[in-house]
Amino acid sequence: MTGAEASISIVMPVLNEAASIAAAVADARRHAAECLVVDGGSTDRTAALACEAGAIVIGAPRGRALQMNAGAHQACSDVLLFVHADCRLPDHAAQRIRAAMASGAAWGRFDVRLDSPRRSLRLVGAMMNWRSRLSGIATGDQAIFLSRTLFDSVGGFAPIPLMEDIDLSARLCRIARPACLRDRVVVSARRWEQRGVVRTVLEMWLWRAAYAMGASPERLHRLYYGQR
Repeated sequence: MTGAEASISIVMPVLNEAASIAAAVADARRHAAECLVVDGGSTDRTAALACEAGAIVIGAPRGRALQMNAGAHQACSDVLLFVHADCRLPDHAAQRIRAAMASGAAWGRFDVRLDSPRRSLRLVGAMMNWRSRLSGIATGDQAIFLSRTLFDSVGGFAPIPLMEDIDLSARLCRIARPACLRDRVVVSARRWEQRGVVRTVLEMWLWRAAYAMGASPERLHRLYYGQR
């Protein structure tokens, strides 16, 4: 069932998110039949705190793609919704997803808003939404959703260390354009604030351009995380 009464499972990959995981699980449980937190080997109390907050906690090899595939395999619902731990879903997210899929959408994502009053970061969020609506490509921050039947049919996330969301979106776009929901996921601005807005945006463009030109996700992962 993928229509107005479809059940939803949230899959949340995590690594050392003890400071925010309880709030993330509480928010997720407002919208879904179950919240599966997939821990990639945290060295803090992330797993314990997620369990205390009411999540189903699963261990998996580190890497968002591997973690999300493990969570999807355990999920019991008709629809899978992939949410990062530093994101908060909009009000009525479940209703919006069900309405989109009842109207014939095969998959989709939400708009985003960065949780900062800075005008530059408001502009970054608007640009992310515009780019995604134009290209049909969604990122993990936008809370990608799809039926588990479709997820299984495309083989889930490719087991790559970076760009797994871009890769999945590209494969899904060959089947159907996404439903681009205008309700906004609130995304932590910490990445932009810590590294600088211009630097972070330029880096993101650089990695995506390199990936589009054939650079391997493994090499990009080494380059990106090697400088942090």
